[in-house]
Amino acid sequence: MTTKAQINEFIGHKTLGVVGVSRDTKKFGFMVFDELRKKGYKAYPVNPNATELHGEKCYPSITALPKDTEGVVIVVPPAKAEDLVKEAHTRGIDQVWLQQGAESKAAIAFCEQNKMNVVAGECVMMYLEPVGSFHGFHRFFRKIFGGMPK
Repeated sequence: MTTKAQINEFIGHKTLGVVGVSRDTKKFGFMVFDELRKKGYKAYPVNPNATELHGEKCYPSITALPKDTEGVVIVVPPAKAEDLVKEAHTRGIDQVWLQQGAESKAAIAFCEQNKMNVVAGECVMMYLEPVGSFHGFHRFFRKIFGGMPK
């Protein structure tokens, strides 16, 4: 179970790779990438099928990310997540956010066994201050009903 401390540790890192950024601006990977940039983060897009996305150099893999990368947000199907967290570990990145829908038990277990800070089952957009209207509304109701990490 993800804790508030794990979330705060992750979002305290300001240079992040976003794995699963799409050319389609309506896809969630792009939305996360765009929101991070709007909130002052340095966000590097990762997509093996592109060399540039949305005016930014795109990286084919986590291992290809610049050395200053402190963490990764993974926005891909769960079947791919385990290999990606292993790649992050190999690269020396120990901050991983498995976006809701990307988490798998195997990926989470690998992170925990390797002492990586892993956030899973949470939407990163609910924690990037100031939180936008839709995600702020969602967060408000989770607080009321006791669903926020402690």
